[in-house]
Amino acid sequence: MSPAPPALPVTVVGIGADGWPGLAEDARRALREADVLIGGPRQLELLPVDECGGERVAWPSPLRPAVPGLLAAHAGRRVSVLASGDPMFYGIGRALSEVVGAGALRVLPHPSSVSYACARLGWPVEETEVVTLVGRPAERLAAALHDGRRILVLSAGAATPAEVAALLRERGYGPSRMHVLEQLGAQRERHVDGTARDWAEPAGDPLNVVAVECRRAPDAPRLGAVPGLPDTAYEHDGQLTKRHVRAATLAVLAPAPGETLWDVGGGSGSIAVEWMRTHHACRAVSVERDPVRAERIGRNARTLGVPGLRVVTGAAPGVLAGLPVPDAVFIGGGLTAPGLLEACWAALPVGGRLVANTVTLESEALLAEWYRRFGGDLVRLAVAHAVPVGGFTGWRQAMPVTQWAVTKDLSHVPSGESSGEER
Repeated sequence: MSPAPPALPVTVVGIGADGWPGLAEDARRALREADVLIGGPRQLELLPVDECGGERVAWPSPLRPAVPGLLAAHAGRRVSVLASGDPMFYGIGRALSEVVGAGALRVLPHPSSVSYACARLGWPVEETEVVTLVGRPAERLAAALHDGRRILVLSAGAATPAEVAALLRERGYGPSRMHVLEQLGAQRERHVDGTARDWAEPAGDPLNVVAVECRRAPDAPRLGAVPGLPDTAYEHDGQLTKRHVRAATLAVLAPAPGETLWDVGGGSGSIAVEWMRTHHACRAVSVERDPVRAERIGRNARTLGVPGLRVVTGAAPGVLAGLPVPDAVFIGGGLTAPGLLEACWAALPVGGRLVANTVTLESEALLAEWYRRFGGDLVRLAVAHAVPVGGFTGWRQAMPVTQWAVTKDLSHVPSGESSGEER
């Protein structure tokens, strides 16, 4: 249901570090005519009192839950909200749109810090990746690290540059050049640069952007952008879907932006981690009954740049209740647990995918029965590696993996039974 629009539209004004002098006339007029001015303390201080006489209201913390109540408290009044730069780029514009609806917003953007930074550095905006660390862990930067790439990091404050430098060193990107651009667009604008390996700059202005020119150290592991990372990229105790089978499994799971995966029997979390690495909007829940392995999954997720991976400790199917509706389910262990396949199948909406891997005869027989009932693809994946045999070379066969993959369609849903969409 669409949110009810306020009696008067809410004007959202983007403002830069240059403050009032940098605003266009339309933006100034909106701020002059406002009965209520809402923004962060720093933004409100940029407005001249003699020009903007409206009531000034600073955002409370936490901000997002306060938006509906704050707007309701000033219903019927002309409200202008201040935002840093472009309000619709990692800004308050999104939250306001979700509360009042796009039709009740008038957005007057200002150049974003990304536009300013790229202009200063001569970087094409469309070829520059942006990672925000505002309210997010620094580890998410790791997924974007590729040799030769340019990244702009939206800082959470004065401590962010040092955190970025430390992460780059830890991930083998110490040779990367860093640029810290402070107070972009203001008279106090400042640019500091150096390498992550030698970074020793003291904390500066909290209003900054960190630009990174990625350079991988010669001895650092190379991690590609597609599924099938080296097994050595993971901390594990042997419970790991190996590289070639993992790549084949992710290909069948077919992650798409915004989709959610259940990784049941997570082991080391490799399927969930690589699902999330395919796109920043992908989400995953890894279910693992062993607490030690569950902690290990969390460490792997942070190391490989997807700290948002949710890890649930407990035995399936019992712990599956209450999880977000999955677009895909991968079962990598525990197939013979009573009710597990049934629970995962029931949770899937029409169009959802289920993929299960096994190496045991008992689980293989179960998959064959489900294949007979619901169709899909039943395949056997066999991988052999060349190894020394005396003075020669031969093949060592890994245990073959039986994989069942199926997409749930309307023919799988009995008449009158839930198809999963309303869950």
